[in-house]
Amino acid sequence: MLKREKLERDIVELVKTDLLVPSDHLLRKIDGAVDFTRIYDFVEDLYCADNGRPSADPVVLIKMALIQHLYGIRSLRQTVKDIEMNIAYRWFLGYTLNETIPHFATVSYNFRHRFKESVIEDIFTWILYEVERAGYLKPEVVFVDATHIKANANLKKRIKKAIPGAARTYEDQLMEEVNADRKEHGKKPFDDTKPPEDRNVIASTTDPDCGVFYKGEHKKCFAYGAHTVCDQNNFVLDVVVTAGNHHDSQVFDALYKNVIKRYPQIRIITADAGYKTPWICKTIFDDGRIPSLPYKRPMTKPNYHKSYEYVYDEYND
Repeated sequence: MLKREKLERDIVELVKTDLLVPSDHLLRKIDGAVDFTRIYDFVEDLYCADNGRPSADPVVLIKMALIQHLYGIRSLRQTVKDIEMNIAYRWFLGYTLNETIPHFATVSYNFRHRFKESVIEDIFTWILYEVERAGYLKPEVVFVDATHIKANANLKKRIKKAIPGAARTYEDQLMEEVNADRKEHGKKPFDDTKPPEDRNVIASTTDPDCGVFYKGEHKKCFAYGAHTVCDQNNFVLDVVVTAGNHHDSQVFDALYKNVIKRYPQIRIITADAGYKTPWICKTIFDDGRIPSLPYKRPMTKPNYHKSYEYVYDEYND
């Protein structure tokens, strides 16, 4: 029997939005596990207590950014559009079906000018503390790796510029050890006062903070590098974001110091071959921890002798 559907669109109904969100929805689980009112403690000092017009709820703004990252929405503008149409998103924010969602520019402005890095770091640390208190963290063994995120920048819109060369963190300590060894052998110590040389890099005119990342011999793009430390249960313990032209090993020191300070019980550091350098291994061993790194075949410049072709002359040392 043919049945025609009714096109009743201009209807007024009484609806309880809580019943429209499935009980197993991800946002419902997050809302039940996290007390978002704690965020007010982190941002209260950023607002005037008795002057100015009423602000947008900071918890709502942070929840909107959380929705964007959880569901991989490409922009804040699109995030607001999706929230307007999605009942679960509105329920998570505590907004009714008729309430106006904050403008995307409001979210962008607050994260750019008000919610500084320290605020986000405080919220990140608090969430990790709650996870650890619940017994889910296992930081005895951690895993370090980096992933590259393509920047929204055209590779053709670029310039070449010279930037000051950054001194590597281990150079001063290495020079001290070299000079100590030379002093023991009656040699004159090196006077290493030469500043780092400038280096030429390709910079984007659209997004100056990103860097060129080479994905292969013929592929390259502007990108960022997200250097991450995770525990055995896949919880992110710390993140450092750099331009895409920074090598993994150059970021290790900052990442390592942060995570060790927060979790001194770490015993094993697991990483890929990009982190297998003498300095990184020495740093981990000196702290009484164990580096877990893959075998890396010795690399030699073209037309040079291979390392295994040298023989140690024990008599002449």
